[in-house]
Amino acid sequence: MDRKRYAVLRLKQVVYRFFFPEMKRGFFLRLLVLALSVTLLLLLFKPCFISGSSMEPNYHDNGFTFSFRWRYLLVPPARGDVVTISYFGRKQLLKRVIALPGEKVGFADGKILVNGLPLDEPYVKYPGTWNTEPVTVRPGHCFVVGDNREQDKSEHLFGEVSLKRITGGPLF
Repeated sequence: MDRKRYAVLRLKQVVYRFFFPEMKRGFFLRLLVLALSVTLLLLLFKPCFISGSSMEPNYHDNGFTFSFRWRYLLVPPARGDVVTISYFGRKQLLKRVIALPGEKVGFADGKILVNGLPLDEPYVKYPGTWNTEPVTVRPGHCFVVGDNREQDKSEHLFGEVSLKRITGGPLF
């Protein structure tokens, strides 16, 4: 048998073994570890595709991150946390928590006022000129808004959201 034919035959054997391995104990162990790893990853992390510019410059349009599902399992979100919010089924929103239950929040000339005091927001690079009447955040809710406030407020989804709809926080 010449070398070329031997190489082709050997390659066929390798490819066949790759797709149809011998059913030994080691194969099933690797398969079990792979299945458990994928299941654990899907329980802990959810892919989050970023669509829109409401969180720029911190999270960009058409970006991608993972949402850590168990981040708020034992503790509620704090002011300044970026959270993922379940919005109409599978759609996820990425927003920043700016007010907690019982606090009064509103916008005055683009500045956020929490309980009448301006909130220091170093993460906002594109401030706006929004004005809203102050509202008191209900128990079991928090007030969320995007970081990019340069757009008109009618183009943004912001406001009070139930803590039950918060599905996690971005991994990075």
